[in-house]
Amino acid sequence: MGRNQRAESSGLISCVICAAVGFMAMTLYRAHAPAIWQLTQRTFTACAAIGAACAVFSFIVGYTHFSRSLHEQRHWYLVVRRLFEVLALSVVYGSTIFLTSFMFLDMINGMMGKAMSGYLPAICAAFCAIFGYVTFVQAELMNAKTLASLLPFFIIAGVSTAGSTSDDPYWANNNFSQLGDRTTFAARMFNSTLMLGGICIVIISYFAITELVANYRQRLRWHGDETKLGSGPIPHFMQRTVILAILLTLAGIEFFGIGMFRYTPHPILHNVFARSLPGIMGILLIALPWLAPQLSKAVYVISDLAIVVCAYAGVIWLEGDNTLTNVEALAGLLFLGWFVVFTRQIAAIETDRMQAQVLHAQYDAATVSNDADGMRTVPIPVNAPVTRESVDSGVGGANGAGTGRRRRLHWRRRHDDNGISGTAVEPSLESRLASDQ
Repeated sequence: MGRNQRAESSGLISCVICAAVGFMAMTLYRAHAPAIWQLTQRTFTACAAIGAACAVFSFIVGYTHFSRSLHEQRHWYLVVRRLFEVLALSVVYGSTIFLTSFMFLDMINGMMGKAMSGYLPAICAAFCAIFGYVTFVQAELMNAKTLASLLPFFIIAGVSTAGSTSDDPYWANNNFSQLGDRTTFAARMFNSTLMLGGICIVIISYFAITELVANYRQRLRWHGDETKLGSGPIPHFMQRTVILAILLTLAGIEFFGIGMFRYTPHPILHNVFARSLPGIMGILLIALPWLAPQLSKAVYVISDLAIVVCAYAGVIWLEGDNTLTNVEALAGLLFLGWFVVFTRQIAAIETDRMQAQVLHAQYDAATVSNDADGMRTVPIPVNAPVTRESVDSGVGGANGAGTGRRRRLHWRRRHDDNGISGTAVEPSLESRLASDQ
């Protein structure tokens, strides 16, 4: 079986196991939990937690199943880095699935009412089965596009659940801070969503920055300063990348701080985080062409358009024709949409880099073996130059007439840098999200 077929088959096994675990766990919870934990919202919390736990365990098994970094004996830093990636991605998946499960449970409860109580073990088993299957398959076939798509769904699920369960019907008349400025379940859900969302932004930004660096290093090795196929080195690349990483990290910290410090007990800290976030977002979007010149021009246009729309909404609010809640919601959704576009651009860069590596390895194998028929079937990569070097042929006659030598096309070797050899490419593509370079 191929890698994709093995992933699907393993996902089905994970689906069955997680369904059985979810059903038994929810049944035991309903039978032995104290009366205070048998309330509706706390029962939903337990059910969502069981689903998230099954999904995280399934994801960890799937992500580390083919990982060679965890078995490295000489490079301990690769093991540490891979463990950090596993932990970070587990946080993203676990928090997303928990809030999504709770949102669906709340929706089902609104339709079924009290009759839902008897179906909770079956519903929990169904959720665990779906999440176990999806996370296992996604873990084995992980790419940055999948990871980028989780964040907006996670934020929308948490905020929607908080808004629908709030006991304050007038929170939307002021601002979003009023929704989290209480000690109710809805307020805790809203603040927790913001904090976890900030953590997820920082984690995803780490993978995005790592991929930008890996792609740039590969481009320099293949193009350098001499090739006409590339633009040469980017001036002050490391400084630009560091500033981009700082701005993305600060944006995540701002989200975390808004949820961490409620307005009533901490008005100064809450305002510091809430009011500095638009400034950081504005700087990031305006300076994006200089910070990340590898992106397409369409991303820069979208970034400028988002700034214009937010500024127009702010002017309408200052004139009294709009509420601050609408302005904050619009700005938050536009930033999340931009962040998804940004990370998907990074994912596209990652995919192109991997395809170039595969083509390079195939062409390298064909040229080293001097197989003319094999070289006809291998497409020549258009984004990497070839060099001519003189090598002794050891063949006389017509081929070596006059010089006794012949010239042969071959690629620069990078066995130690990329882990790519002329004969094999790692089937699991170890650098799924962050390259081991």
